[in-house]
Amino acid sequence: MAAVVESGEDAFKQLFKFYKRRKPPPDFSDVIDFSEHRCTGKVVPLKLNPSAVCDAAAYRVGLHPARDWRAYGLQGYPGFVFISNPFRKGSQPFWIRQCLKTYPQKPNVCNLDMHMSLCDTQDIWQRSVHSLSSPSLPRRQEKSLLERLRWVTLGYHYNWDTKLYSAEHHTPFPSDLETLSQQIALGCGFSDFEPQAGILNYYRSDSSLGIHVDESELDHSRPLLSFCFGQSAVFLLGGTQRQDPPTAMYMHSGDVMVMSGQSRLLYHAVPRILPAPPALLSPELQNLPASTPPEQQQQQQQAPPSELEPVSEQDWAVCLRYIQSSRINVTVRQVLGAGQSFPQR
Repeated sequence: MAAVVESGEDAFKQLFKFYKRRKPPPDFSDVIDFSEHRCTGKVVPLKLNPSAVCDAAAYRVGLHPARDWRAYGLQGYPGFVFISNPFRKGSQPFWIRQCLKTYPQKPNVCNLDMHMSLCDTQDIWQRSVHSLSSPSLPRRQEKSLLERLRWVTLGYHYNWDTKLYSAEHHTPFPSDLETLSQQIALGCGFSDFEPQAGILNYYRSDSSLGIHVDESELDHSRPLLSFCFGQSAVFLLGGTQRQDPPTAMYMHSGDVMVMSGQSRLLYHAVPRILPAPPALLSPELQNLPASTPPEQQQQQQQAPPSELEPVSEQDWAVCLRYIQSSRINVTVRQVLGAGQSFPQR
């Protein structure tokens, strides 16, 4: 990898440009793949706190029991936790549908609000269903609103101009995402984590996310949680200085990343979206939901109740069409610590 380094340019920027490059395509052999479940080089196994997560609570939000989560850390990155797809088979479609159909709804805020009237962005899903349900046309002239979606904010809405949160710009945080986030946080040892803000990023195959650090929250003692759905990405995790050389890793659908402690304020970026390996896309991400076999129906009747509503074939057809070439990333964070309030401005 030293061959990609150019004098006068910081190491992070060099590697970002290297993986973003299309021609010639970069060599991805140095990218860590946690789905291989191998602890070599920088990768170390992590012991979580499974007793803190009730099996029934995990089941209700689509997670395996916490004792079955495969968690890893990286040498030199204390506080960084990577959980390789802790989702039960068949549960990701619910979360994908929430990200595409539910969370972009008002009163939540999205990038389309910046240049369209609120009545035009009132129901992004409904306005996109016809376009994404019809057969692909070689020259479909206009993208649907869903395909033009780049970000959605939840809870305390992040202001992209001022880089700040405020008490005035707030709507209720989704209860289902709150519960999911709290189960992950509990398993990682954060019993008092309160999800207060979320940012959903929607990536097309040619998208990227520049080098940045998430420091706008007033309390940095709480973790930053990140959930990945759809296509895969190369994620770069650097240091406390923007020029520090980063470590490259894949994020696949269902993976969860936690940045806490000394890793909470590290620079990071996403230079590249890649087709997900077919073996890692569970069958429900490749086909429409099939009818449940009788033996599975009996197992489901004996299982704890789930908060995940079934995804209809019609909804999944739209979701599937979207994620075949796109990636969704959800970051959840706590903005205020106990007893904290926003400063007067």
